[in-house]
Amino acid sequence: MTDMTTTQDGGNEPQLSTRKATRRGGGDPATRGRTTIADGVVEKIAGLAARDVVGVHALGSGLARTFGAVRDRVPGGTKSVTRGVKAEVGEVQTALDLEIVVDYGVSISDVARSVRENVVAAVERMAGLEVVEVNIAVSDVKLPDEEEEEPEPPRIQ
Repeated sequence: MTDMTTTQDGGNEPQLSTRKATRRGGGDPATRGRTTIADGVVEKIAGLAARDVVGVHALGSGLARTFGAVRDRVPGGTKSVTRGVKAEVGEVQTALDLEIVVDYGVSISDVARSVRENVVAAVERMAGLEVVEVNIAVSDVKLPDEEEEEPEPPRIQ
């Protein structure tokens, strides 16, 4: 705002006044509005965190992995990081179900504990949601001499 001030010689000069700005809409700006997080976002975070654990060979059931391998080979197809992960997301809490395949020779209980810890830490840090439970189903064990389930390559490219 500009005020006019009279100088000693009788002229008027514009002068800026220092008026205190009034703050509209009380409270911390960070608390204004809502943030919603989609189930798929939490599933991606959890899927990546679970795959980081040593001893986890893959996520998802055998059938889901087979279909996923086919989808991964299709040009333009993307690898699904949410395969084997299901999340239920509320406003402040989430619950997760994971289906994993472990490598032969590892302690399944140790791998499950590590997956649970890694997933909880990642989801709570990135999404700010309280993780109330992480259910883990071990659907298979990857034997050292087993070949990967890979579909035949497409005949036409």
